[in-house]
Amino acid sequence: MLNISHYKIIAIGKIRKKWIQEGIEMYLKRLPGLEVKEIKDSTQLKEEHTIKEIISKNEFLVTLNENGQSFTSKQLATKLLNSHNQNITFVIGGASGLTSSLNNLASWQLSLSPLTFPHEIARLLLIEQLYRAKTITQGGPYHKE
Repeated sequence: MLNISHYKIIAIGKIRKKWIQEGIEMYLKRLPGLEVKEIKDSTQLKEEHTIKEIISKNEFLVTLNENGQSFTSKQLATKLLNSHNQNITFVIGGASGLTSSLNNLASWQLSLSPLTFPHEIARLLLIEQLYRAKTITQGGPYHKE
């Protein structure tokens, strides 16, 4: 079973759309222990510096970008389960994305889709997929084939 308290999301920018915020809040209620840190929009280099200050050396870093590895929901659940409850930090860039040096620092890069999404929607999608992964590993009814 996934231990959500081992996961953290660092996201650039505020959620401005109410419907996205409501969706995020709904899933966060279902994922007690998931930490979400929001970083103010800035230049990519300033954002990178702030992110590097937040992450610790013992964390497994996953950056989100369109060039990352794609998974089905079940594959992602399995990958997370196989991480053996390691501390994992997911990083979602802002409008300009993440620096290449930050992406290179990541243990792996995740693509939610070959499509490009606004960072607000990417955050909602990631949180929903973490909830889905949790229910898949628990054998719950949320994920349907």
